[in-house]
Amino acid sequence: QVQLAESGGGLVQAGGSLTLSCAAPVTIFNAMGWYRQAPGKQRELVARITRGGSTTYGESVKGRFTISRDNAKNTLYLQMNSLKPEDTGVYYCNAQGFRYEDYWGKGTLVTVSS
Repeated sequence: QVQLAESGGGLVQAGGSLTLSCAAPVTIFNAMGWYRQAPGKQRELVARITRGGSTTYGESVKGRFTISRDNAKNTLYLQMNSLKPEDTGVYYCNAQGFRYEDYWGKGTLVTVSS
């Protein structure tokens, strides 16, 4: 049973920074990523990193967020800078296996105050 455990969410003022972490066996997946869901909205891609290290970012976070992973620590990270109120939402860690099966964490809440 694959388990993903997010941490690092919280309340931050606009313009501030947060780093999210996802504890997971990162080396066994084809790709991993962060998604978020704001109240009343659909879940959307924030950032994704493939096994080979290629990254993809949602348009609204480009230049502000950085996804990375530490294979030795079995941890996926999301560094979030210049946070905006519209970044508020529940952030989910995602992992995709080689058969394209998806695994999800339970999410961590990020609230950005104006």
